[in-house]
Amino acid sequence: MASAANCVVYFSSNTNYLTVSELKNHSLPATFVSRPPNNYTLGKRSVRLLSSTTGINPRAAAPSATAVENDGSFPDTDMVPTPKVIIDQDSDPDATVVEITFGDRLGALLDTMNALKSLGLNVTKANVYLDSSGKHNKFCITKASTGRKVEEPELLEAIRLTIINNLLEFHPESSSQLAMGATFGAEPPKETVDVDIATRIRVHDDGPDRSLLYVETADHPGLLVELVKTITDINVAVESGEFDTEGLLAKAKFHVSYKGKALIKPLQQVLANSLRYYLRRPTTEEASF
Repeated sequence: MASAANCVVYFSSNTNYLTVSELKNHSLPATFVSRPPNNYTLGKRSVRLLSSTTGINPRAAAPSATAVENDGSFPDTDMVPTPKVIIDQDSDPDATVVEITFGDRLGALLDTMNALKSLGLNVTKANVYLDSSGKHNKFCITKASTGRKVEEPELLEAIRLTIINNLLEFHPESSSQLAMGATFGAEPPKETVDVDIATRIRVHDDGPDRSLLYVETADHPGLLVELVKTITDINVAVESGEFDTEGLLAKAKFHVSYKGKALIKPLQQVLANSLRYYLRRPTTEEASF
């Protein structure tokens, strides 16, 4: 298992979103609400998920007999590598490609693949390769109902949390390396990230018809969906993107546009300011005392 998610995303324009509180509960439904693209209007929209019998269990019990996650070839005293999960929609026109890295500690990931299938997905093991950063497990994902790649931000976030949940289950030593360890894991990270210091936002043109938005910030459950909601709430369309979860940080790249064109400089600044405001460090209201 691993945790840095390269979620390259083709998002539909108008989507209902789930709240962070729903993601922090101990199950995440796998049926989602989405609508076809159209023009956005300013204002708040309701944020919800539909109920479903399929969910993510943050603290699953003992591994099943099919689990092949840890080959026991390393001692517990080894330095724990940084988990990485990549969910990539750019490299394959017909499927979402998932890549998971956790040093050389990963097995066959059979339970991870089965957990993703329980979300209504077809999962095919593609390949495994080694490099200096460890063993990379890649497999392709399509929606079972359509045979197409995943487009909904909610389902992409469910994929991300499912992978991280299985990582925490079969490799509990990863808990202290992941921001999600504070929510779902056995041991929270020894270090915390100051979101105001960690957050970096850049916007620049990427041709005449779209701009490239880069966001790096502290990770937490539901972040992918919340970023997309913040962007689309100001009438900016998310055409595609890439979402990485790497240890304590999340890194996102989104191709965005406004009415089919690249964002003009004032709108780029509005977008950056909106995201900084959303991602800022929480403050305590005086009225709460």
